[in-house]
Amino acid sequence: MVDKTGDSPALAQEFVQFCVEAGALKFGEFKTKAGRLSPYFFNAGLFDDGAKLGRLAGYYAKALVASGIEFDMIFGPAYKGIPLGAAVAIELARLGRNVPFAYNRKEAKDHGEGGTLVGAPLQGRVLIVDDVMSAGTAARESIAIIRAAGATPHAVAIALDRQEKATEVAPDGQIRDVDHSAVQYVQRQLGLQVCAIATLGDLLQYLDGRPAAASGEHRERVLAYRQRYGVN
Repeated sequence: MVDKTGDSPALAQEFVQFCVEAGALKFGEFKTKAGRLSPYFFNAGLFDDGAKLGRLAGYYAKALVASGIEFDMIFGPAYKGIPLGAAVAIELARLGRNVPFAYNRKEAKDHGEGGTLVGAPLQGRVLIVDDVMSAGTAARESIAIIRAAGATPHAVAIALDRQEKATEVAPDGQIRDVDHSAVQYVQRQLGLQVCAIATLGDLLQYLDGRPAAASGEHRERVLAYRQRYGVN
């Protein structure tokens, strides 16, 4: 079970509304990395100005506080996790919870301080901040970096849990569905807690609350997608 917004389902609904207004959540037909045709698309890169990024960080911070997850510092994996992690650290400090922040480079720096890590030393229980999880690959990479530095990968915070089956490459090279989501894999196999601001279920609830003329077709397509690819 995902540790999400505690007893504040209104926060998730408010967040979905914000994503739609910001243009970061769109409905239509979009091809996913797994080759699926998804009726919705979430792109955190479209929180592209100071006001949007500040509001986004506020939702992360509120969801983290409500989840009760404890951590000692934040790690933002390159690339989207860097601005997300920094913004969340700033918002938490504004709320009175000041924690160190670090991020990684994709390529090692061969001058100055060198290396691939920037910011505070990785230590203690580390919270990884990212946008979504598709296959858990980015989480595994972050975990390896954190452990190599002698710290403990403890939890992951994401904006949206798609609640759909992850995929893997079969021996014959074909991509196939598995019976768990990326979030469930991170929780069950990697042993990390996960905090999601909102889930696919929250997205459907949002569509349920919209006028039928505006959301009917989208809702039916999202529901059909969940029935085909969703996980319990």
